[in-house]
Amino acid sequence: MAEKRPLVHQNPWRKLRQFTDARIGLGRAGVSLPTHELLQFQLAHARAIDAVHCPLDVPKLQADLVTAGVVGKQEEILHLASQAPDRPTYLQRPDLGRVLSESSRDQLSAHVPTDHEVPDLAIVIVDGLSSWAVQTNAVPMVAQLAADLAASQREWRLAPLTIVEQGRVAIGDDIGALLGARAVLVLIGERPGLSSPDSLGAYLTWGPRPGRHDADRNCVSNIRPAGLSYAHASQRLLYLIREAFRRRLSGVALKDRTEEVVIDRSDENKNFLTRG
Repeated sequence: MAEKRPLVHQNPWRKLRQFTDARIGLGRAGVSLPTHELLQFQLAHARAIDAVHCPLDVPKLQADLVTAGVVGKQEEILHLASQAPDRPTYLQRPDLGRVLSESSRDQLSAHVPTDHEVPDLAIVIVDGLSSWAVQTNAVPMVAQLAADLAASQREWRLAPLTIVEQGRVAIGDDIGALLGARAVLVLIGERPGLSSPDSLGAYLTWGPRPGRHDADRNCVSNIRPAGLSYAHASQRLLYLIREAFRRRLSGVALKDRTEEVVIDRSDENKNFLTRG
């Protein structure tokens, strides 16, 4: 009797999937993907689409920020919008997502500080390309950062917390400039991948003003339960914020040195790649 061949051929790399969410070691059924892997791919693709198109639930986000103790009441949080009037326009016109609407600019005008009340930092929460990431991760991330800032040796003056719909990273420059903040931190939903539809990004810019470039920003990305933890992300951001204020700059000139490898020189006979 002829040997019965398996319908699905497993990939020897499959065992590595315990270490990553990447789509590796999928195996094959004939010349195609196994049905289970195809269905998983379609599910991941659907989740990515939902992350982009589902609107941000701003009232719930405001309520969660109050519950977490970030602010005392919802009225302290400013709800703003970009010049993109709807999601289709936002996706087709990135330039409109980088600028505040006129009504939002008018709303911020009531919060322009005096010379003695210039805020050190403006924290801006933006829906970006994944409302899911913001809805899930923004509150614990802001709460962790606020606690770390309060525990640091310096007293930080924070601008009113803002939430922006249909926004891009650069909209923080507009907000920071209007609020007179020395620096702005934008927490935004990152473009969803097939294994990470809930990834939150944090962008720090010193001296925010319209016309800033991406090279002027520092980014901490992949903030989510399956990625970079809130505590770790907060410590990296705290380091960058401190260095930005010390050196009065951000972006490519400001390196994140929180994970530098300490070179061990105790044994000069070690491989030369480990020597200083």
